[in-house]
Amino acid sequence: MGEEGTEGTVHLLCLAASSGVPLFCRSSRGGTPARQQLPFSIIGSLNGVHMFGQNLDVQLSSARTEDTIVVWKSFHDSITLIVLSSEEGTSELRLERLLQMIFGAMVLLVGLEELTNIRNVERLKKELRASYRLIDSFLVDSELIGDLTQCVDCMVSPEGSLLQEALSGFAEAAGTAFVSLVVSGRVVAATESWWRLGTPEAVLLPWLVGSLPPQAARDYPVYLPHGSPTVPHRLLTLTLLPGLELCLLCGPRPPLSQLDPQLLDRWWQPLLDPLRACLSLGPRALPAGFPLHTDILGPGHDPLFFQTAAPPPGTKALPLHGGALGKQRAFPWAASAPPPLLLRPGHCHTLPTRARAAGEGGECSLPGPGAASLLPGIGN
Repeated sequence: MGEEGTEGTVHLLCLAASSGVPLFCRSSRGGTPARQQLPFSIIGSLNGVHMFGQNLDVQLSSARTEDTIVVWKSFHDSITLIVLSSEEGTSELRLERLLQMIFGAMVLLVGLEELTNIRNVERLKKELRASYRLIDSFLVDSELIGDLTQCVDCMVSPEGSLLQEALSGFAEAAGTAFVSLVVSGRVVAATESWWRLGTPEAVLLPWLVGSLPPQAARDYPVYLPHGSPTVPHRLLTLTLLPGLELCLLCGPRPPLSQLDPQLLDRWWQPLLDPLRACLSLGPRALPAGFPLHTDILGPGHDPLFFQTAAPPPGTKALPLHGGALGKQRAFPWAASAPPPLLLRPGHCHTLPTRARAAGEGGECSLPGPGAASLLPGIGN
């Protein structure tokens, strides 16, 4: 089932477990999205051999051909995900974690109830379209590694203490405890309650923000796969600078209209230089000259792990749960950066329908030019 040529191909299949009806198929080739679809006969065969094993109480989890790895995974006896990859160096572990993140993305945007109690297949197909952009971002080449490590991708700002102080004050003024600053899917600073989010939403929320087309502001309903899989929250995003967004996770309040430019100007206009400095960090996500051990890939935040061993003198411990790497490291973490915390989910409330959020730019579409800043006097 490998593809001709040197470029690896990934095919992701989602099916209703009981009927075998395909819900969607997404593909990438050479690290970019592809429109290529697998023939229905291959889809049926892949699902059929999995169901045959289940009927014999045999769990088929993975298989290999000469150039392709296939991994199956069922969720709640309702959804079956199948991934085929001919990319060089891909492992079963990598693909298993990919499927876990894909299902988490589906729950994040559709809700667990719709996925476990399928009443209308065609309606579910339409609902799942809202998750295509986020799902595709896991299949293509990315500078983020949270899907593999299951840790939050972070960025270390040289002015972390100033940003943290402003973030806490803004959260109190806005009336929500869950606030973060996100640059290209990486968390620069966050309130303590935001760090308390569990896996996988702690990874998925900034990844979602980084995958959406630029908008000055959004009011987007999301479910928390761990903390609130059946009752949605509202994810509000506000563009402070093109590429840097302020994210709030809340219930019915505050309304988006309450977060006016005057409130943003009060807290963030004095910090324009530190905010711009975050954008200049680039893919490295660390300030120039930041001391870093050669064995460390980058900063991350693991909601399920908290390192208690004493770090070397003069350093603070940073837990890096590196998945296949399987090691925890300690490095000289900036004193101004927020420490990692053990987390628990917050409270949630009933929210408006997704149609309203889609009208405010939440639905998937092709990326447009960078969104304008909501801060007065700041252009693109």
